[in-house]
Amino acid sequence: MSLTLPPPGVEVLLLILVLAAAVYDVRYRRIPNWISVGGALLGIAMNAFLYRGVPGLALSFKGLALGFGVYFLLYAVHAMGAGDVKLMGAVGALVGWQDWFGIFLITALVGGTMALLVTFLRGRLKTTVWNVGYILGEMRHGRAAYVTREELDVKSPKSVGLPHGAVIAVGTIFYLAISAHFVG
Repeated sequence: MSLTLPPPGVEVLLLILVLAAAVYDVRYRRIPNWISVGGALLGIAMNAFLYRGVPGLALSFKGLALGFGVYFLLYAVHAMGAGDVKLMGAVGALVGWQDWFGIFLITALVGGTMALLVTFLRGRLKTTVWNVGYILGEMRHGRAAYVTREELDVKSPKSVGLPHGAVIAVGTIFYLAISAHFVG
């Protein structure tokens, strides 16, 4: 995992992007396209400027492809919303694939911790552990768990979900803080 800080201008855009998405996701439980698409376009333009053309475009497009691709797979199994897919694509367009991977890992750890806390506070820890076992069993047989258990579909009102835009924002802020500590 790469622990590097993006250039200061990119860092500011990244923070604006994830904080705007987090606020919107917490309030409305969705992330609008103008935030994600705008962030991706600004990331591509900023990197093309900073890295003088093709190298910056390559950095942005590799990050966009990785972020969008990984989260699209999660979307395909109903584990993530479409707004989260586009947001992580925009994050990748801003920071490139190596920093995106670091943000992804820290976001996964933050998200897992927050999910455990929410399920514990709601008295659903035992059910959640059982559901994780069920999901893994269904995956082993090549079946989608959400088909037979509606509460495992992120789109269902029966599911216990977190606004993942907020989780991405917290993970990104942690990544930047950890990178600043080790780089600075």
